Amino acid sequence: MALFGRRKPLHRRLADAAGLTLDGGLPPQQGLASAPPGWDGEQRGEPGIHGVPRPRRWDAVASVEAPELRGDELAFVVLPDGTVVLDGDQPEGAVTPLAEAVEATLKPPYRAEAVRRGPQAWAVAARRIAVVRQPGLSGEEAELVSQGGDRRLVVDGRSVLERAPSFEAAGEQAGADYVVRGTRLDGDLWEIAATPL
Repeated sequence: MALFGRRKPLHRRLADAAGLTLDGGLPPQQGLASAPPGWDGEQRGEPGIHGVPRPRRWDAVASVEAPELRGDELAFVVLPDGTVVLDGDQPEGAVTPLAEAVEATLKPPYRAEAVRRGPQAWAVAARRIAVVRQPGLSGEEAELVSQGGDRRLVVDGRSVLERAPSFEAAGEQAGADYVVRGTRLDGDLWEIAATPL
């Protein structure tokens, strides 16, 4: 004897098999809800899962005509006073169209990278940076670590006894324990990034 009965519609059977509810997503015990951003602003969870955006790498992106630029790639930094620090040799004022395009949405200081997209067309992307003046500090790369009141300054891979008050001030804004990494831009100007521990 065959039993006949009403079967659930296909969409309900598939949802049940997947552990889904049809009234708004996953049940609470199975949910993969992304956590809100942490106190440091970083996203929690996995990119690609609904609701978790990928971290943003650039603060400004633009396309521009820059006929006098040479090469296919270019990196530069614009200091707070508008001075351009270039990696490489370019004609005077050749970078100006790129800087003007970025500065339509982003004020200096920033680090930018540009890539040629045609005979005169360039794509440029930039991100904000922090710049401090630290006189008397030698080397090109520096790292200051402060933990439990102890500070250690490493310049170009070697521990030094020098102090870096500008690095310390930036680190103290990040928290009681911190790491500040810096790269010399020009003269006494350093690009830094401070991270709490």
